[in-house]
Amino acid sequence: MNRPETVGQLAETLRQGGYLADRGLATALFVALSLNRPILLEGEVGVGKTEVAKVLASVFGRKLIRLQCYEGIDTNQALYEWDYARQMLHIRALSERQIADSDAVDKLFGPKFLLERPLLEAVRAGDQAVLLIDEVDRADDEFEAFLLEVLSDFQISIPEIGTIKAESPPMVVLTSNRTRELHDALKRRCLYHWIAWPERWPGRWSPPSTGCASSILPSRPGSPRPSTGHARSSSSARLALTPRSRRTRWGQW
Repeated sequence: MNRPETVGQLAETLRQGGYLADRGLATALFVALSLNRPILLEGEVGVGKTEVAKVLASVFGRKLIRLQCYEGIDTNQALYEWDYARQMLHIRALSERQIADSDAVDKLFGPKFLLERPLLEAVRAGDQAVLLIDEVDRADDEFEAFLLEVLSDFQISIPEIGTIKAESPPMVVLTSNRTRELHDALKRRCLYHWIAWPERWPGRWSPPSTGCASSILPSRPGSPRPSTGHARSSSSARLALTPRSRRTRWGQW
């Protein structure tokens, strides 16, 4: 699918993919696509940050590559690893055949035995992929600094093989539940958008900027507010339709 030319076209494309985006989110995504810049989405758990990347990959026909961050994640789990089991079997086969030439040894650390992890896979896929770096706030400071380096030039150096560089960078979506503050350097590298819970209108839940009519829904407790200093936006969410009552409800946030 061709890249949308306006914010309205992108919002409509996302709607056709099942994601209802308000004007603020659609604008941030449009700028990220236009400038080939990563976008950092923050918000409470369940507001639909991860779903943005899934729908983008779906509507643009790109491969979704997901890097799930967690405490203690290291570069090997994000970049690449060597298939040591296959290497040992290859060494045993070489020893049985009494082959000891240098080329056979060099092949042990070639592409055949390289296990791609999400970051390397995304660099090789280039603009045919959407890279989702999920819950980056769970990773430690060292891994965050490593991500900053990768996102700056989209190239990875493997000593045994060489440097692999993306011809065209993939679209990168980072998400954070804000369990901790991210470093300013990473924020400066990315575009930023806060996804909030939907606005409560009298008797209904609806994002005001979409103009979409939704059925009457029961009241729910007051929605959480973003921290001071961050612009607040309406919600973006998936819609699901219940066949019996024909009421629209908020499914995926």
